[in-house]
Amino acid sequence: MSAVDWPEEVYRTLKRAGITVVGYVPDAGHKRLIELCHADAGLRSVVLTTEEEGIGLAAGAWLGGQRSALLMQSSGVGNCINVLGMVQECRFPLVMLVTMRGEYGEFNPWQVPMGRATPQALEAMGVVVHTADSPAEVPGVLDAALRLAFNSYAAVAVLVSQRVIGIKSFQEQARQ
Repeated sequence: MSAVDWPEEVYRTLKRAGITVVGYVPDAGHKRLIELCHADAGLRSVVLTTEEEGIGLAAGAWLGGQRSALLMQSSGVGNCINVLGMVQECRFPLVMLVTMRGEYGEFNPWQVPMGRATPQALEAMGVVVHTADSPAEVPGVLDAALRLAFNSYAAVAVLVSQRVIGIKSFQEQARQ
């Protein structure tokens, strides 16, 4: 059985769901997906300075009749906690694809606290949390999240396990 190209499958899933705006903070775990989004003239790929800007981007896209998705790393979830209150009050759909850090084989101790807190922090702010622990799971979990978000005006996060994006070492990181 061949390995699943989960970024390619995620890109296709976003397209099938009618996503036309993708906001992201540059992240190695999303690198290939970000490249696919930039290569598509039908997608507006917006680089964000900080993750909470993505919540405003999603609200504006929805008000303008567009569907959006946000790509971020688990360490960026902490930046969004306060502004997630707007999603609850305004009831607009929000889909976040979060690459997890601080999990399996993490090399950077600074990633561990937020990685551990991410699911609970999101749930505390009313976000429905789904997880994908293997490359094969990511497209289906994302599809379910997109349906839930856009059919019920909910905030939904898909947490992509560090087992999916891979682990690094300090030596590998220094070479990049």
